This record gives sequence, C-alpha cells and structure tokens, in this order.
Amino acid sequence: MSGTALTAKTIEFPPKNPVAGASKVAMRLSGLTKTYPGNRFPAVKNLSLDVHDGEIVTLLGPSGCGKTTTLRMAAGLEVPDEGEIRFGDTVVVMSSAGLCLPPNKRDMGMVFQSYAIWPHMTVAQNVAFPLKSRKCPRNQIRDRVRRALELVGMAGYEDRPGPLLSGGQQQRVAFARALITEPRVLLLDEPFSSLDAKLREKMRIRVKRLQKELNIAFLFVTHDQIEALSLSNRIALMNAGEVQQLGSPRLLYENPANEFVRDFVGKTLLLRGEVQSGDSSGRLAIALHGSPDCVIYGRTYDPGGIERGKQVFIGVRPEDVEVLPAQGPVAPPGMLTGTLDVALFVGERIEYQVAVEGQGTIDIYGERHRPIEEGHKVWLKLRPDGHSAWESNRSLDEEDI
Repeated sequence: MSGTALTAKTIEFPPKNPVAGASKVAMRLSGLTKTYPGNRFPAVKNLSLDVHDGEIVTLLGPSGCGKTTTLRMAAGLEVPDEGEIRFGDTVVVMSSAGLCLPPNKRDMGMVFQSYAIWPHMTVAQNVAFPLKSRKCPRNQIRDRVRRALELVGMAGYEDRPGPLLSGGQQQRVAFARALITEPRVLLLDEPFSSLDAKLREKMRIRVKRLQKELNIAFLFVTHDQIEALSLSNRIALMNAGEVQQLGSPRLLYENPANEFVRDFVGKTLLLRGEVQSGDSSGRLAIALHGSPDCVIYGRTYDPGGIERGKQVFIGVRPEDVEVLPAQGPVAPPGMLTGTLDVALFVGERIEYQVAVEGQGTIDIYGERHRPIEEGHKVWLKLRPDGHSAWESNRSLDEEDI
C-alpha cells in the first residue's frame, strides 16, 4: 500500500465543520422501524441515533440484529415503515408524509462490502463516475479525481484497469469514489471484510486518519469487534433490531448496560461471589467463592435489587487477572488459588486455563516472558475494582465460566 502522508497539504476538500469545538448533527435517525414482508418481528424497531460531524459511529452486533438494514435505510436503499431521517437540516425520509428521497438526493457517499469496482473502467473512470452522472464539467472532474486519489494514497494509478487492482487497492478506489462528491456523511458497509488481517489493520489506520482530516461523519457497519473498538467514537450495539447500549468503546467494554453487552463485547470471566456491602451508587464489595479473603469491587445497574448476602456473578476481563506462581499453600488476601491445567503460547501472550476452587475452570492471559508450566499451583491476583456485577439468577456450569 502507498505510504502517502495524509497531511493538511494533501487534503484539498473543504472542512465540513470549520468552527473549532463545534459539533453539529450530520445525520439524525428518529424512530426508524422496518419489518420485511413475511417476517413476524421487525428487523429494526424504533431506532433513534445521531451522528455528528467528525465522528465515527459504528453499528455493531450479531448477524440479523438490524445493523445493515439501518445503514440501507440511511442510504435510501430500503424504505422504513416508520420514522424520519435528516441529513443536517434536510429531511430525506418522513414516513408520516410519504417522503423518501432517493440515494442521489442525499448528502452521502457509500462504500460497499464488495467495493463494486467496474472491471471495464480504469481507476480514474471509476472514481469519476458519480461526477459524470451529475454532468460536472470535464476539467472539474479531472481535478477532483486527482485530489480524491491523492487522499487515499492512489495517485499515479489513474490509468490502471480495475481487474489489475489488488483487494486493498480496490477498496481505496471505492473510498475515493465515495468521497468525490464531498459528502457530509460516509456510509461504510463492512468495507474490510474481504481483506486479510494485515491489510485490515492498515486500512483501519488509513480510515481513522481520513476521518480526522476530512471531519465528516461516518456511519460504519461491522461484525468485527476490533474494528469497532479501535475506530469508533461511539458504538451502537444492536440485538433483535434494538440498540442495547450506545456509548464510547471504553464505556461498553468496562461498563456494560446488560448481560448481552457484557457477553458480546470482548471476553468476560464470570466469577461467583457473595455481596458483603453496597452503596446507593451501585458499588458492591463482593467476596469471591473459594477464597473468603478475596474481596473485589463491582458496579451494578440495579443497586436496589442486589442486597447484602445475595449471590452474584461478577464480570472480570481476562487481562484484569495476573497469574503468578504459588509461593505457598495459602494465597495472600485478595488472591485466588488455582491449578494451571493448560498453557497455550499464541505469540504476544500465553493463554492459560486454570482450575479454581469454587469457580470452576477459567481462561486468563499471561506474560509470555514469564511462562508457567502446566500442572503448577498458581495465585490469581485480580484488579480490585472496575468490574460489573450481576445477580446470580441462573445456574452456571463450568463450561460457561
């Protein structure tokens, strides 16, 4: 891939939001509902979402959750049964009035999963197509194609036929074509899914830099959590057509609003414990089963529903557990004792499976420079706070932990 620097000198597209510190709504989705013919349940149900200038908002969730349907309604490729869509101050969809503008009447560009590069055209012809369809002057088309290709690091490829491009190059051409009309909103439909792991990483960096330089709004659909966590200003995690939680990647990762968010985003260990005390803010002191001296702190979204003495699960991220070789038969206060059953070297870390008294078998991560042999006793030192707590209202088998 080209190493063209995306500097202010390279960028010639006008900034969309020149007022420092200002953050205007570029696209507003209000009360969108869509049910496909023959389906009993809606694909999207009463969804509302704002996307601001200079922001990447990601729709994340399992297959069939409604994220692609939401994107297609924003693009004008699907008509919502109910709701309203605005691009800036312009209403493009108002179901109550029967208004639904076609895609070419909306201030947006779109990058498809398949890139949709026409094989009978050169790179320049592919990028120029939206401007030609709008009857733009030829000299203006030539200048804007050049700037768009510089922007994505494809300068010098103008005459290259579409079939002779690599997957990464085709994707960058698709981005240039989507940006050529200088849209206020860019819609991305899983644009990295066809690339290998290294190219996906490079394109994530390139897209982040593009977004910062152009200061336009991105609505991004993906099923890849790494893409969502690394690229997004905010994530809307969806399930069954509804947004389960909306917020920054760190908020969803560290403070999940419900059990679906907890189990979907990242990897979570569910440890058993008993509430020792709590306060009105929802902060709980929890003694872990198997080691009464190991007390950690978690937060619940239902402070009135989890009282002292109740059995709870506490969600702990594997990276918040430090595994140490045992120095004696009894672990110090604040630690759990376990037996290391399996050690898997995966490169940047070692993944351990540890049998813990009162907790079953849990998977944690270890430092690759300090390996521990299988069969050894270990102490598990947990981060003392920053976890999420949930009432233990179901049984938990060892396979679930």
